[in-house]
Amino acid sequence: MKLLLTSAGISNNSIHNALVELLGKPVEEANALFVPTAIYGLPTGGEIVRRVITGRLGDPFCELGWKSLGLLELTALPSIKPQVWQKVTRDADALLVGGGDCQFLSYWMRRSGLADMLPELLQKTVYVGLSAGSMIMTRYGTTFGNHTLPPDTEKSLGWFDIAIHPHLDYPAFPDNAMTELEKLAATLPVPSYLIDDQTAIKVVDGEIEVISEGNWKLVEP
Repeated sequence: MKLLLTSAGISNNSIHNALVELLGKPVEEANALFVPTAIYGLPTGGEIVRRVITGRLGDPFCELGWKSLGLLELTALPSIKPQVWQKVTRDADALLVGGGDCQFLSYWMRRSGLADMLPELLQKTVYVGLSAGSMIMTRYGTTFGNHTLPPDTEKSLGWFDIAIHPHLDYPAFPDNAMTELEKLAATLPVPSYLIDDQTAIKVVDGEIEVISEGNWKLVEP
């Protein structure tokens, strides 16, 4: 099981090298599927999706030179025969799960059936998360509330007993200052990784390694 949980994508050489190592081949020889669903939980989500796909927003993610890139829109899957989308998903070398609203993404991961498929899928496919796409694999998630889901809807899938707090010290997010995230982390019952956009968490069969050319901090509960 191989996961690369990033704050902002493949933002530097160290994270890129970690991705290649997990794939076991160059990016140019790997097929990827992009899951944009979480972004629709943000205002102007459709426009943000377009910019992420075309590489005009944030660090490289979709536009890394993949051999092929497809879209896996979770909200559409319940109305499609499982054998159709599941085959495409199994054929992917990398599953790119974008950022946005953790609660919205977690709901559709389960509702679509992809969450149930992940244990099998990740035996061969590399999971690459970005922001919310990384957070939902832990026990901590957030929500922007721009949806009609019940307020008690789970905000994460809870695969790992940690929390990831991305975008550390990002100027546009004052609440992500180190001091503020430390206060938040102190309220959680699991270890918290505070990571900036030059940092990622690599997980291989449950073993965690921090990959960074920036700043990060581990806060124990």
